[in-house]
Amino acid sequence: MTALRERMIEDLQLHGLSERTHALYVLAVRQLADHYHKSPDQISEEELRQYFLFMSKVKKVAPSTLTIALCGIRFFYENTLQVHWAAFQLIRPAHEEKLPVVLSIAEVYQMLECVRRPRFRGCLSTIYACGLRIDEGVHLQVKD
Repeated sequence: MTALRERMIEDLQLHGLSERTHALYVLAVRQLADHYHKSPDQISEEELRQYFLFMSKVKKVAPSTLTIALCGIRFFYENTLQVHWAAFQLIRPAHEEKLPVVLSIAEVYQMLECVRRPRFRGCLSTIYACGLRIDEGVHLQVKD
């Protein structure tokens, strides 16, 4: 592991970010370095700008992927290298609006019929009937 990567990981830990975020941010910086075949601290602001154009126009990555790459690379430059570039203010991934998939009542019943254990079926039925998110359903207490 390079000293630069180690320093970035330490900075991520100091910020209290999750291990998953660490992995995604480090990956984003590594992909940037691989794209230009040089250390990320040797990349110029114009090259960074061109990289994000490449990601959005050529590779056509999803806006969420572009956002993760932007956040990881920005974290690296602004926190680890202490470099503040205007390009970071220009780069804004498009906001994608996805409509949720809505199941019909018959499809919901069919799915619940596949659950064999009454305990799990009851839990999923309660989550569905109350319109809860999964996390809310998992933490549901009898007193609730």
